[in-house]
Amino acid sequence: MKNEAIEDLLYKRYIEPTKRKRTEYIGVEIEMPILNLNKEAVDFGIVHKVTENTIKKFGLKPVGIDDEGNFFSAANIQTGDILSYDCSYNNLELSLGKEKEIFTVKKRFDDYYSYLKEEFNKYNYTLTGMGINPYKKYNNNVPIPSGRYRMLFHHLHSYKSYNLPMYFHSYPEYGTFSSASQVQLDVEYDKLPLAINTFSKLEPVKAILFSNSVLLGECEDILCARDMFWENSTHGINPHNIGMFDCEFSSADEILSYIKSTSIYCVEKDNKYINFQPVNIADYFNRDKTEGEYFENGSYHKIIFEPEEKDIKYLRTFKFEDLTFRGTIEFRSVCTQPIADSMSAAAFHTGLMDRLTDLAEILNNDRVLYHRGYTPSELRRLLIRNSLPSFIDESELYKLAENILNLARDSLKERGYGEEVFLKPLYDRVKNKTNPAKTILTRLQSGIPLERIISDYSSI
Repeated sequence: MKNEAIEDLLYKRYIEPTKRKRTEYIGVEIEMPILNLNKEAVDFGIVHKVTENTIKKFGLKPVGIDDEGNFFSAANIQTGDILSYDCSYNNLELSLGKEKEIFTVKKRFDDYYSYLKEEFNKYNYTLTGMGINPYKKYNNNVPIPSGRYRMLFHHLHSYKSYNLPMYFHSYPEYGTFSSASQVQLDVEYDKLPLAINTFSKLEPVKAILFSNSVLLGECEDILCARDMFWENSTHGINPHNIGMFDCEFSSADEILSYIKSTSIYCVEKDNKYINFQPVNIADYFNRDKTEGEYFENGSYHKIIFEPEEKDIKYLRTFKFEDLTFRGTIEFRSVCTQPIADSMSAAAFHTGLMDRLTDLAEILNNDRVLYHRGYTPSELRRLLIRNSLPSFIDESELYKLAENILNLARDSLKERGYGEEVFLKPLYDRVKNKTNPAKTILTRLQSGIPLERIISDYSSI
């Protein structure tokens, strides 16, 4: 395929959708770990019973069935809500259909969550708002038996076969026990560079507000282990597929060039998911054939196949600010939050998206974090730790965070829905110079049982 054809393919998928009129819809996805309070592995049979009951209760339509005949995804046709399991039956996800204001999203989330929690409670199970499953060591951390998730699990476990000058962590099953809170917002073509540049620079501040992923008993200095999980896995072999943008874009064409530098690692052919070593998307389409492997009848088999234009839909990146084919930016860096604070990330991003120029001015003029020799990515890695580096003034850092919160609050007030109330937990965190991960560690150190924290983080 010629270079121009590849660029046109990428342009139509990622850039062209942003040229439609912005609708200002909000999409919210919340993943939550399932915990067996008996401190035993989650029984997937119980998960399936709860799923079936929930499907009946809310009139959902099953849309994903695994190889053993169990539902792993079901949709509400009227609202667009989706109940699913992400990577594993240890991790439940609620994707709320797009809305123009957050209260409607929260109402539906609360309805699903309250019912699910009540159903799980019958078996002494619970859901909770923690970014790392605190009972992961008890679980069978295995993928959903379906083509996509088996392929993903296999791809992440293939890290030992690579001889590369990069560090791989030893948690390739991390998708089975880590959970995120994601937000999608419409973005306009003319504001694409400003949006991506500005929200990338915001990531270090988000680290001190939202971190909630601690590997308890293993690496407690890192408050957002999810960053490491993605960056130091096979997803991070091409660093342009994960993490942040450290370059500043001046045009949509430059964003397109960046997308062209990302890699593809899987496709689906004849109902078979095929994975292969990550390859630059342009190189992939310039090949006559690609060799990969697929799972069938209990083992993996080699296959040689021809790239096709339709394979573009399998180009999946995991950027903190991910431009999607829907004409949206998906914000992916926030850990699952305590359930009572579940809409805080949505409110934060929604408010700031309408104040991009003001937010950019704050960050461009900042001297607390920036203009000190560090890139946004380097600052993010420093600020997901439990202690700040010596060159950062803690009081000034939290003043910066408060100024940004004020900007989001004023924007939400202008929207007129009262959504600024969802920022209250973030103001509390600024006041107390903490975040959910720090709170977990502080409470454990003061002798509060983990079970109490799990319960508190599960309350609406």
